[in-house]
Amino acid sequence: QVQLVESEGGSVQTGGSLRLSCAVSGSTSRMAWFRQAPGKQREAVAGIYTNLGSTYYADSVKGRFTISQDNAKRTLWLQMNSLKPEDTAMYYCTARQGLGGTWRDANGYDYWGQGTQVTVSS
Repeated sequence: QVQLVESEGGSVQTGGSLRLSCAVSGSTSRMAWFRQAPGKQREAVAGIYTNLGSTYYADSVKGRFTISQDNAKRTLWLQMNSLKPEDTAMYYCTARQGLGGTWRDANGYDYWGQGTQVTVSS
């Protein structure tokens, strides 16, 4: 069993930065951040294979967002820089315990956080 508890998001202006965190209990093989804006499908933002430390990013956030974890694998972060209005969404931390699947596939995750709102104003 894995429990995920996300920090509060926030509101910033265009170009600003925010860091999201997700407290993790239980073992995982892969974790990711997804987001969902009103009227849009949930999309993968960034993923990390927790044992290897390899990271992956959506093209829309590459170079601006960084996913990372602490050494104990008890906290997952998403550092978001150069934020744009189109980054406005509910952000979710998610985890998978087993192997297989791809980091972008929301159906491949077993556990989800409660979601946290990020709002970027122009």
